[in-house]
Amino acid sequence: MIQRVQSIWLFLAALTLFLVLILPVLIIHGAPGDLTFQIGGIYEKVNNISQKTESFTALFGATIAVGLICLANIFTFKNRTLQKRIILLTIVLILALAAWTASYAMQIPRLSAGFTLSAGAYLPVLSLIFCALAIRGINKDDQLIRSADRLR
Repeated sequence: MIQRVQSIWLFLAALTLFLVLILPVLIIHGAPGDLTFQIGGIYEKVNNISQKTESFTALFGATIAVGLICLANIFTFKNRTLQKRIILLTIVLILALAAWTASYAMQIPRLSAGFTLSAGAYLPVLSLIFCALAIRGINKDDQLIRSADRLR
């Protein structure tokens, strides 16, 4: 049953969480230089040289942990109820990561000057959609097994 569709959705959810680590969440354009907010920290680009000005190690580690939970959940395919519970936990953790990221973003000093949301801002939403699709695939597996049990 590892080749079921929920394994693909869980893999894509983990992949999007890992992509959040390298893609910028928002970019602030300003006079001295551009600020790029990523999960790993804030990078300032002055004279085409990017330099890290602030680091978010705990947020970076938590994002890796949630991605690994999502990836490891693929291998719990024999226990569908446990797999659904872990996906629900993952959804809660992704929402918490999004709130944590937003709280860090609100503390950026030049945020009021104007910013542009980048791809990293939308990836947690995509990851939530993939988790919801994985739950839907697990529910379809449950229905298939129940209908096969009725035929016996």
